[in-house]
Amino acid sequence: MMAERLLYSVEREYNTDMATMWSVWTDASELEAWYHPTVLEGVPGTFTSETKVGGLWTAAIDVPMNDFVAYFWGRYSVVEPNERLVHSLSYSQDPAEFAQRDPNAPFHHIEIDFEQRGTGVWVRFTQFGEMPEEQAEASKEGMESYFDSLGYHLDSK
Repeated sequence: MMAERLLYSVEREYNTDMATMWSVWTDASELEAWYHPTVLEGVPGTFTSETKVGGLWTAAIDVPMNDFVAYFWGRYSVVEPNERLVHSLSYSQDPAEFAQRDPNAPFHHIEIDFEQRGTGVWVRFTQFGEMPEEQAEASKEGMESYFDSLGYHLDSK
């Protein structure tokens, strides 16, 4: 994994406690509530999070303006409660591929780091892999919007 290229990193600090932050990243119902850009919605019932090494995670985001659903899935390879999650991330617009969740599908590596900072929690999402520069920039902008959704979700708790 060290040879993989850093595509982007997004980090933010939220006014919440670590138990809540860990839960919103690892509980499937919590992910379903916020894990999408602010202008889009997750597809109900498509979120999974088996937060253990080898455990599956899945998500689907409805993109009606482009007439497709973005399907994501992967496996956790590192689970350090309240500190770090590492997982693979495969992507497809094909519901049959999503249903299959092929562990040999092309994937990127995702690292999510957490740190208590005073009364808040800092989180960083980093994606490694290969994609064109403009696509990496668009992915970073998308993740910034996911982090906005996370903030709105935390504010509603």
